Amino acid sequence: MRTIALIPIARTTFDIPFASEIFQRTQTALSQAGFVLSGPSELVTDSSKVQEIIHQMDKTPHDLIILLYCSFADSDLAKQIVSETAGPILLWAVPEEPGGGRLRLNSLCGINLTGHSLHRGGYTYDYLYTLPEDSAAIEKIRVLANAGYAIRTLKGTKIGKFGHHPNGFDSCIPNQTGLENVFGLELVQIELDTLFNRVRKISDHSIDPLREDLNHKLDGLNDLDQASLNGTLKTYQVMQEFSQEENLKGLAVRCWPEFFTDLGCAACGAMSLMTDQRIPCSCEADLNGTVTQLILQTLSGEPAFGTDLVHMDMEKDTAVFWHCGLAPLSMADPKVKPRGIVHTNRKLPLLMEFTLKPGGVTIARLSEANRDFQLVFGKANMLESEKQFSGTSGVVRFENSARKVLDTIISNGLEHHFSLTYGNFTAELATIARYLKIPTLEL
Repeated sequence: MRTIALIPIARTTFDIPFASEIFQRTQTALSQAGFVLSGPSELVTDSSKVQEIIHQMDKTPHDLIILLYCSFADSDLAKQIVSETAGPILLWAVPEEPGGGRLRLNSLCGINLTGHSLHRGGYTYDYLYTLPEDSAAIEKIRVLANAGYAIRTLKGTKIGKFGHHPNGFDSCIPNQTGLENVFGLELVQIELDTLFNRVRKISDHSIDPLREDLNHKLDGLNDLDQASLNGTLKTYQVMQEFSQEENLKGLAVRCWPEFFTDLGCAACGAMSLMTDQRIPCSCEADLNGTVTQLILQTLSGEPAFGTDLVHMDMEKDTAVFWHCGLAPLSMADPKVKPRGIVHTNRKLPLLMEFTLKPGGVTIARLSEANRDFQLVFGKANMLESEKQFSGTSGVVRFENSARKVLDTIISNGLEHHFSLTYGNFTAELATIARYLKIPTLEL
């Protein structure tokens, strides 16, 4: 559930009983839609209660501020509230039918005046001009509140980075200062030797429950090198420990070559399991990839998968997203049981092998192709398909043609990693970008 700070603004020289009715109807409509409401219980008609309102908003985290103009009012109250709070802002006015008599509310003029002031002040905002019972209005509020929740969730979030990106992978170069300034994210650097030393101290016995659980979920585990399999499972346990100790909400992992050469196992299976536990992981220490996954996971409430675009079929108008084997098991097509396999190049376990389940997906990337942040996103349908390559993969059909999507990716120099989650959250992504003042690019 998302929390809305609902601030009903009015002026006593207008029809206060009618204004109060609009406020009550709005409260009812939002509550019935499943939102948690905070804010004053009565109309705000002067500035005497503004500091009290702001104090209450600070105490109760909110995802969206609705300035409900129950009648005309100037911009003073709104400017005070907006200047001392954070989050998406919605100005809401209600229409009233002309009848040749008194203009009872004049709320449209109120949001017009306020919108001018906020725009002059450099604030981003949205607006509605409709009655409280409008279903389209509720849907717009849902998008804004969900985007606001994602923005709020990112602030103060810690992301762990194990090791550093490989040479030649410019798409994984970290921008710690930018992530701190724009998103409020904090980076926790952990060296691979520190991780490996803790993994080596884990006993085989301690991972027995995990092995037993995975034997029910995966075929083929008994066919793998058991010492290497244990290494991946111990890595998962240590990643869990680091996440709890450091309060990490996402991980960016240098997955090769050291996991294979020094630890004798693959990181992929551990990252798959972590992502299913809502600690999204990206390979090749791709920090922006992890941030993208975290955004998508927050919006959808489900895991997000960091993946490569590896094939385009222009005749069938399809594309294949794939990675070695780190997709979360919850994304597997339920018709075929996943398998535990070895890395096709390094010949060590554990990797997950399955085809992604069918359904609508959102594909996104926090890009720095232009050296500044840009939010790239698009919609696609994950199709029911046979296995495309070893590892985890799925066939998609984009909303735009495959040729146009590929042209957008290559001509704009986008990164090779994308993230996807199930559901359509493109409206929320556009909203997030607008409020954080990041340009967008649609696939």
